[in-house]
Amino acid sequence: MAKKFLSGNEAFAYGVRLARPQVISAYPITPQTIVVEKLSEFVEDGSLNAEFIHVESEHSALSCAMGASAVGARAFTATSSQGLLYMAECLPYAAGGRFPIVMMNANRSTALPWNIYGDQRDSLSQLDSGWIQAYAKNAQEALDLALMSFYIAEHKNVSTPFMANLDGFVLTHTYEVAEVPTQEQADAFLPKYETENKMDLRHPRNLGFSAGPDTNTFFKYKEHLGILNAKAVIGEAEEKFERIFGRRYSGLTESYQIEDAEYIIITLGSISGLVREAVDALRKEGRRVGLLRLRYLRPFPNEEIAAAVRTAKALAVLEKDISFGNEGTVYTNVNSALQKADIHIPCSDYIGGLGGKNISYEEIKHIFDRLEQLQPTVNFLGIGGEGYGN
Repeated sequence: MAKKFLSGNEAFAYGVRLARPQVISAYPITPQTIVVEKLSEFVEDGSLNAEFIHVESEHSALSCAMGASAVGARAFTATSSQGLLYMAECLPYAAGGRFPIVMMNANRSTALPWNIYGDQRDSLSQLDSGWIQAYAKNAQEALDLALMSFYIAEHKNVSTPFMANLDGFVLTHTYEVAEVPTQEQADAFLPKYETENKMDLRHPRNLGFSAGPDTNTFFKYKEHLGILNAKAVIGEAEEKFERIFGRRYSGLTESYQIEDAEYIIITLGSISGLVREAVDALRKEGRRVGLLRLRYLRPFPNEEIAAAVRTAKALAVLEKDISFGNEGTVYTNVNSALQKADIHIPCSDYIGGLGGKNISYEEIKHIFDRLEQLQPTVNFLGIGGEGYGN
């Protein structure tokens, strides 16, 4: 295992190389481009034996990946923002076809106004497309997630495409030291891809078919079960990953200082690092605060959230998203988890970072201060005052 100074994009590309994809369909879009550029270098220098296909659009990138997966190849692509939305027609095709494609998405705001900086509205708008969704917090997790995503997506009990999300610029373009496993270690972790869900002249089967009202629900239910099954496979993958690489991950969520916490911020992605710093500072003042990071949004960690926050006095969801006319999408999902578990704790929504606007350390401390008022509200950060409340 070697240590390298890598950006989040480069780290993810190294993880993909270790997974030995057979087909990479590539179309550049900021801030994702470095991933496919790096993979093209690996193909060119011979360190990755893969077909690198430079297509004419993001729609074509996912269509190409589906075609590769349909003949039994391990397939990868990457995108961001408007590119992901251009793929939107293909996303449920890939999920419904049970093609275990891995796609990296560099989280970036969606237009209009035109903006190249990072928030999470692109991926969160596609939660219902049938893909597994995970969110990395740093370059090391990005690299490891790239490798684990193939294991999870391709598992026979899952067979579902996987979207790995990295915060645009904040993670994709910042550099840090990451450990890059050897190819021998990666091969010991990730088995060769084998599937019966492919075109095969010796064993013909129907792919991409129609299903009317009498049978359609059965296919959608099996698709639903595939994502639910991913929960156990994520645990299995992380246990095997720890045995081989020595790094431990925590499943669908990651907890920090929540065992006795009265006030907890729930968030996802790289902003969790700054929330963690605020938790440490406030703990030194004797305040019982904590952090719950959502590592996966699909499958959604209903039980994990309920178990983590049950004894808290108040919660806040900090997210880089807004479902216009209502509230943040993550907030909706968290409140659903609380309701199903019959937990009645004041829970506020803080919407920040839209269009890449900085979320400050002072704003995070302010959220903890506001939680002590036990008044659930929905707020925009960074526009003066508290925004609005419901």
